[in-house]
Amino acid sequence: MSKEIDIVCVGETLIDFIGEQTEEPIKNTKDYHRYLGGSPTNVAMNMARLGAHVEMIATVGKDGFGDYIVTRLKEAEVGVHYITETSEKPTTVIFVNRTVGTPEFIAFRGADTLINEEQLPDTLLQNAKIFHTTCFALSKKPARNTILEQAKKAKELGCQLSIDINYSEKIWPNTKAAKKAIEAYCSLEPLVKVSQDDVDRLFGKEMSHLEVFNHLHALGAKMVCFTLGKEGAKLSEKGKPVISLSALKVEKIMDATGAGDAFWSGFLFAYLKEKSNEKCMEAALKMAAIKLQNVGRIPDYASVISEVLDI
Repeated sequence: MSKEIDIVCVGETLIDFIGEQTEEPIKNTKDYHRYLGGSPTNVAMNMARLGAHVEMIATVGKDGFGDYIVTRLKEAEVGVHYITETSEKPTTVIFVNRTVGTPEFIAFRGADTLINEEQLPDTLLQNAKIFHTTCFALSKKPARNTILEQAKKAKELGCQLSIDINYSEKIWPNTKAAKKAIEAYCSLEPLVKVSQDDVDRLFGKEMSHLEVFNHLHALGAKMVCFTLGKEGAKLSEKGKPVISLSALKVEKIMDATGAGDAFWSGFLFAYLKEKSNEKCMEAALKMAAIKLQNVGRIPDYASVISEVLDI
């Protein structure tokens, strides 16, 4: 059976309030603008703009923010059939400062943690090519248990798994539990995206790039993509030489929030098109550069983006 859904994005969908003042810490930021956020949500939106068939699996509060999220996803042609609204908790909200570097944030967790197995039925998984999630999504139960269990099922049903190890001790203070969940997910041979910040927080600053690749491959990761900000990125596939590419020059960085998600969207889109590892990396870096030049979401010119990506 041919699979009709390109990617299932599982995890946090939320409201990002991004500061209007540039390079100011949150304590000095007076004004915020509302954006749709959450790493899997950003990937879903980006992939849909590129023309992929996307389903979002998430939980929002039965409130105005939840309504806003569902409306925005529908407008972007992201499938919302498996998004649940709950009265148990409000929609998750995060305040973020605007910066060209690693953003400061304060998270108010709510409904995003309440993903259940009914939202990931076999009929969906057997029809999907990629199952994507994040460390943020795995940080709280019951979502963690649901995602790990259904990821196993997704692999059995022929899905390629993917994860962004967007680890933050502010979101998940128990590093031991985080490593255990990552180990469980990596045993399912996923495509893994990890940043220097993630590595420093999770494994310590003394771990070299090669050690990171070897460690994650030993856990089972099929490919590991290591993003290095303005230095570019490296990609390691088991048994093959590491590929290193430089970042594209961006004259004026407007906002770094979501750049990693844009990067991974470009990579996964090219991967779906069965492009070479190098082409996947080139597409990823181009998408990241587009995002860095825009505050909030990537603009609505999907056909142009596809041409820019050359895929």
